[in-house]
Amino acid sequence: MGKIGPLEIILILAVVLLMFGGRKIPELMKGIGQGLKEFKKAKDTESPDTKKGVGEDN
Repeated sequence: MGKIGPLEIILILAVVLLMFGGRKIPELMKGIGQGLKEFKKAKDTESPDTKKGVGEDN
């Protein structure tokens, strides 16, 4: 399997446009952006469980 070139990217974008339509794509991108933002926030915040060392009981 080779690298993804410009032709493949255009083909993928055309398929996405056909599947979701022009009006749904901004909503889809907004949802993806919010999901990534929440993931980064959850990754950066530490819970009390993660502050403990691995293998510690207390």
